[in-house]
Amino acid sequence: MEYSTAIIFSQVSLFPSRFQTENRAYPFKPWKQRTSQPTRFQCHKMYVPGFGTSPESTAAKHLHDFFNYIAVKIVAAQLQSYNPEAYEELREFLDRHSLSDGDKFCADLMRESPRHKNLALRILEVRSAYCKEDFEWDNLQRLASKMVDDSNKKVMMDYIVDTSCTVDGKQIC
Repeated sequence: MEYSTAIIFSQVSLFPSRFQTENRAYPFKPWKQRTSQPTRFQCHKMYVPGFGTSPESTAAKHLHDFFNYIAVKIVAAQLQSYNPEAYEELREFLDRHSLSDGDKFCADLMRESPRHKNLALRILEVRSAYCKEDFEWDNLQRLASKMVDDSNKKVMMDYIVDTSCTVDGKQIC
């Protein structure tokens, strides 16, 4: 017994009829030339072993604590000029508490006293404003990439100098 499969081409078409294209709502216009950058191939990202979270998440946590550090510096500088008493209270608190965990620092500062609570609220406000409005994220990416490139070049150049026995074209070994 032979079996055969037949596809009815009268209902399948590679080119939709004019009626179908006029009534179909396209999310884009396929006949229009795209003006964006060329399509990049999607590659799998590098696997980074040993992290419970992504490296980006770890970096974000460090940046979060860094923004707290910056906010404390800004608030301290402001207080130094117009409220020396509050500045001294903040300095004394800083001597007793670490800034390594920004959230713990602010929580402890809030619980210290009502005056300290106002300082903590000011630090939280400045931390948020600095992160959202003043920090130059594009500059961070550019500087980090440049530092990695420059560091890689320096390490490779030092290795070449160490292993080639020549410096500035002169034999040293």
